[in-house]
Amino acid sequence: MLQKRQQTPQEQFIDTDYFIYCLEAVDDVEMDQITEAQKSLDQLTMSYGVASIYKTCDTIEGLEDSLNALILDDHNFKDYEIIYLIMEGEANSICLNNYYYSLQEIAEVFEGRLTGKILHFSNAKVLDLDEEEAQYFLDITGAKGVSGYGNAINDITSSNLDKAFFNLFKEDDDMLAVVEELHKKHYNVCKALDFRLYY
Repeated sequence: MLQKRQQTPQEQFIDTDYFIYCLEAVDDVEMDQITEAQKSLDQLTMSYGVASIYKTCDTIEGLEDSLNALILDDHNFKDYEIIYLIMEGEANSICLNNYYYSLQEIAEVFEGRLTGKILHFSNAKVLDLDEEEAQYFLDITGAKGVSGYGNAINDITSSNLDKAFFNLFKEDDDMLAVVEELHKKHYNVCKALDFRLYY
């Protein structure tokens, strides 16, 4: 008797119309190791059916190549609502390979190419933009929003709250309703990490 092969969780959800694209900054892309972020994304798929693609980068060129590959080569690009960035940095910058790049520089690299996307930063870096910086980023890239956290609490990772945020998006694509719901369901963690959305 032929037995039907059990589908992997990723395969079961591959027909989903909602994906997370995760880009994590690492010291060396040649090092092949499973990170906490990868484990977290696997849980997201298994628990909530949210599919994701995970890539690493160790330079600004790597970041650009990865996002370009997604934007230019991936015919599912329209299905990626959230680009999830796990990288260190400061209020208005990211750090790759000990170099800091401001979000203005990043905006110029991706000018007009993030239309309708939400860029979400984990709490590996604090996200603290003034109104002008946020508006500039959104105007230049076309992104729908930039979200992240005002507090980088070293002993608390935002991964569980990130997963809750992504899952709520699967249910409802109204960004403000999702953020309101997130605060309702996870008020203490939102408060502790200082969840922020610029739109």
